[in-house]
Amino acid sequence: AKQLILERGLRLFELEHCDEELDWSADSADEIDAELNMIKGGGGCLLQEKIVDTAAGTLVIVCDESKYSSQFGQKWKGGIPLEVVPMAWSLVKRRVESQFGGKALLRESLGKLGPVVTDNGNFLLDWHFEQQHSWEEVDFQLHQMPGVIETGLFIQAASKIYVGKLDGSVSRLVLK
Repeated sequence: AKQLILERGLRLFELEHCDEELDWSADSADEIDAELNMIKGGGGCLLQEKIVDTAAGTLVIVCDESKYSSQFGQKWKGGIPLEVVPMAWSLVKRRVESQFGGKALLRESLGKLGPVVTDNGNFLLDWHFEQQHSWEEVDFQLHQMPGVIETGLFIQAASKIYVGKLDGSVSRLVLK
């Protein structure tokens, strides 16, 4: 992405050197429910995605209809990612499973031995829930657990969502 931006003469900067709000950010999602909440971070960058997304005045989500469902878990089977401090991963795993049910699995690396390590040096748990919840409340409660850095729950964070359909048409959903 960086190379494409530079090749096209667009302005690129590091967020920590930006002293103004970003006009907009564009991204995708792993799943979007009927309430327009999203699961993101399946690729492992949920903390950095959330930082960039909240730094922008407008978050635009672009996805295809395979990402849109009436409730979480219908289409995305990867669970809800949780970025956790490495020393606390087993504690967070036990607490999530005890408090919310389901299984929280440490994400293992496919290319090397051991867990996936995020760009921030943390581990990822993928929480495979068994039932629907009040996702806003769950997100709040997860953030109260010592060791949880960030969740892959993006509660009504998008300003606009564009959903591409198989017939070539696009639906536009406006939240904010």
